[in-house]
Amino acid sequence: MKPADAAPPERQSWSLQARLLATVLALLVAIWLLVTALTWYGTRHELDELLDAHLAQAAALLVTQRLDDLEGDDFLPPPTLHKYQSRVAVQVWHEGQLVVRSTNAPTAPLAGNRQPGLSTTEVGGQRWRVLTTPGRETDVMVHVGETIDARNHILMAVLRGTLGSLLLGLPLLALGIWWAVRGTMRPLGQVGRDVAARRPAALDPLPLVGVPPEVRPLVESLNELFGRMVQLLESERRFTADAAHELRTPVAAIRMQAQVAQGARSQSERDQALAATVKGCDRAARLIDQLLQLARLEGEAETGGAPAAAAAQSDLRAVAQGLLGDMASAARERGQSLELVADSAVPVPVPAAMVAVLLRNLLDNALRYSPVGATVRVTVCPARASAPASLSVEDSGPGLPPEAQARLGERFFRVLGTGQSGSGLGWSIVARLARLFGLSLETGCSDDLGGLRVTVKWPSKGDPPLV
Repeated sequence: MKPADAAPPERQSWSLQARLLATVLALLVAIWLLVTALTWYGTRHELDELLDAHLAQAAALLVTQRLDDLEGDDFLPPPTLHKYQSRVAVQVWHEGQLVVRSTNAPTAPLAGNRQPGLSTTEVGGQRWRVLTTPGRETDVMVHVGETIDARNHILMAVLRGTLGSLLLGLPLLALGIWWAVRGTMRPLGQVGRDVAARRPAALDPLPLVGVPPEVRPLVESLNELFGRMVQLLESERRFTADAAHELRTPVAAIRMQAQVAQGARSQSERDQALAATVKGCDRAARLIDQLLQLARLEGEAETGGAPAAAAAQSDLRAVAQGLLGDMASAARERGQSLELVADSAVPVPVPAAMVAVLLRNLLDNALRYSPVGATVRVTVCPARASAPASLSVEDSGPGLPPEAQARLGERFFRVLGTGQSGSGLGWSIVARLARLFGLSLETGCSDDLGGLRVTVKWPSKGDPPLV
């Protein structure tokens, strides 16, 4: 029995060349049939008109004759001049009696209603086209008829001559279409073969020489894709190398402190080494968490997750209040103070979790690089007619020179000489969030506290991104 969860067999689709050929040939056959029908109808109509005119001419000749001239023993049928002549019959009726008829005419009236004009009748199992007209004398009626079979035979002969050549040309036309389509699709097939023959690691662009204009956008798109893949792979190689280099330092420090603890001669020396080991583990864990955050943000950027997430609303003031409450104890241990300046709720089109990640990294940098007793202030401003909603983080630390501020956001960039440990990934995460959600980042010197000031601005609704 077939397993219940077995996938149905994949339906094999037609190639583009087969679809094009089938479509063109189907249209060709349909048009040929339509032309055949129209030709048949038009030829039949014209043929009926012509043969009806011949019947009228024959009847006119008979009408001019006197009945006495037609009834005598010396009345002979006309000589056979054409193969269709035997299919034309003549009847002359006088006072309801058949007085004259051709040898192939039936004895029954060709037209039973005896009304003048053209009619189609059936006599003796055979269909006739009959012209009825009165004679010169009183109560004389002339019938001139032709079998429908004769007319059909003439029609088919005309159609064979007209459509026969077209019918014979259909296979040649189909072969020509197949050859043309196959030659036209050859460049596209060549592109497919070139791509299939490439090595997995080959990301150099495909050549554009000889590529038709219709296929050129596909090749250019593939080249753009290869270019993005090169950039992505290069970024991943650089990120992996930098992360491995950065992780080597805390791991080496943890190993060294563990060795110190193993060789300690006193309990205090062992406790000190173990405490340093715990701090090294915390630093490594924090670095790993930052790396995961950055990787997750870049993954959302590649898959287009940020625009969908941007539909969520959050309150800057509520996020800042909660985050400052969580970090207050760590700030007090260093003798630092946290301040929040926010008069009202400030809604922004960014998920609260992403706002928390952004603000946490800004606060962590401000607390880490500010001295003991420093103040870190968070200011939340709502959107106004002349300014968008903003979030500012400023401290009373030493600040940063302009050349260092210009490099903020580079992976693993750190300002030397601060005496603080770190990886430089916090600013990379902040910069990545700003790009994902169209925010602007501004850095400068705090007028009130004297240290670094970082301002994040949200674009107004309907405005282009501020990045």
